[in-house]
Amino acid sequence: MNQHTPIHEFVGVGLYSVADAAKLLKAPPRNLRRWLDGYDYKSKKNDEVRHVPPLWRPDIPKIDDDIEISFRDLIELRFVRAFLEKGIGLKAVRNCMDYAQQCIQTDRPFSSGRFRTDGRTIFLESLEAAGEPQLLDLKEKQYVFKQVVEQSFKDLDLEGDIVTRWRPFRGKDSIVIDPTRSFGQPVASASGVPTIVLAEAVKAEGSLSRVAAMYEVQKSVVQDAVRFHEGLMAA
Repeated sequence: MNQHTPIHEFVGVGLYSVADAAKLLKAPPRNLRRWLDGYDYKSKKNDEVRHVPPLWRPDIPKIDDDIEISFRDLIELRFVRAFLEKGIGLKAVRNCMDYAQQCIQTDRPFSSGRFRTDGRTIFLESLEAAGEPQLLDLKEKQYVFKQVVEQSFKDLDLEGDIVTRWRPFRGKDSIVIDPTRSFGQPVASASGVPTIVLAEAVKAEGSLSRVAAMYEVQKSVVQDAVRFHEGLMAA
């Protein structure tokens, strides 16, 4: 964090490095940088260097020339990763995002409540508007798109039309990522103790029960924290 940036500016916004976001999303850091910072590539036809712009500009200005990610950015990136993993190309994702921004009137359309209900229609309309539906097996892509949206929203909590929390460990309520708590770092839902604190304490103490007593949390929550961070390390 830049020494000139007041820490209170990130309260309620969330703050993640690319490395931390990549672990949470189980995606290569290089991919996140390309999506949020754009990239150059050399054309195979004439060796001309071309620039691909970012999908959007992050909420938080660069800090020491490095990308910092807000909670809104994190959730939007999660949808991008899910679409690409299911075989929907980046061009189609970009077209859909641009079209959805206009339809929903928000700069972060994927993580909106309306996208949950109208996303498939918006996706198909965006492809038609871009003149590329002939490139896709639309029946298959419709199913894939619906599947991604339904699965992605299962562990997200909305207030009104906005995603406010993510339950990142198997969708369970024990662990939550909430930008209003601990700058959006994963915490035990009931107590607010950061999950990394619980996981590291188990390493030091060698006992789930002892750590549960130390931090006054349920033993099952400590166990979930340990498994959650084991999963992050294995990603």
